[in-house]
Formats: sequence, structure tokens, C-alpha cells
Amino acid sequence: LLTQDKEISIFCVREPRLHKDGRWHTHVDYEICLHTNSLCFRKKTSSVRRRYSEFVWLRHCLEQNAFIIDLPKLPPWNPFFSLKNTEQVIQRINGLQKFLEIVLHAPLLLSDSRLHLFLQSDLSITEIARCAVGKTRYTVAEAIQCSRTGCIRSEEKVSCDSDCER
Repeated sequence: LLTQDKEISIFCVREPRLHKDGRWHTHVDYEICLHTNSLCFRKKTSSVRRRYSEFVWLRHCLEQNAFIIDLPKLPPWNPFFSLKNTEQVIQRINGLQKFLEIVLHAPLLLSDSRLHLFLQSDLSITEIARCAVGKTRYTVAEAIQCSRTGCIRSEEKVSCDSDCER
């Protein structure tokens, strides 16, 4: 699938999933799959689930670190977002995909360890922020390597199919 001649990163945002946190509180998360032969990434294949609010956090972090780059916008927040509205779902997924596509093609942004932890670890955004500044018992590399294996946090293993598109 991936040749060694040229660095290629194939990723996709897909499979929105609704989570109910009690009677009134719900949120949606999305699977982010990454297949790459790039030396920038510790793992060549990964799959994580992230919420829209975590994308907002990531954009804010990247904006603080790379103020010379005009970061792409995220799709607008919609208080009435519904998984039943196919058009809304497609627009949000496409917007998140476009955001990541631009970010992953910016060498300066690829040097931010929070981006790598966001894409390749199961850590929460609080844990990502702490790990990125060395305030955890594990390194960035260890957090990524142990993702989905239970070294740092045990969660169900999620496979990453090869049907992701660029």
C-alpha cells in the first residue's frame, strides 16, 4: 500500500459515534485512522477516537505554537448537531478531515508532540498536555507506542481498515 520512495500519509475521519453521559449529556466522537510511511510518525498505522471539542483544543494548541502559520478553520460548532441529520454529519466529517489534511502537510506543525499524541494515543487532552511538557511518568514515544495495548490505559482495540482516503 505505501511505497518507500515517497513519504505518504493516508488518513480519514469516519464513523461518528454517539455517547450518552447520563440523561441529558451526550457527545459524538469520530474515528481518526492514519496509515503512513513518514518518519515523522512513531506508528505506521493507528486509530483513535476524538470529540469535536478535542479538535478545538488541538487547534488552539497549534495556534499558540505556530503563530506564523494561518491555521485552517474547523467546521463551525452547532448546538443542534444531530447524527440523524446526514448532511450535518457529512459536513462535520469533511471539515475535520480538511483541517487534518492541512495540518499534516505543515512541517512546522508536525514538530508538535501534542499533534502526534492526539493522532496516535488514547490519552485525554489533559494527559496529552501534561505528557508534552514532561509531567507524566511516560514519554511521548512511550504513550504512542503503548496506545491500544493497555500499557498506559486499557481500552478496547479498534482496528484501522485500509479504506481510508487521502
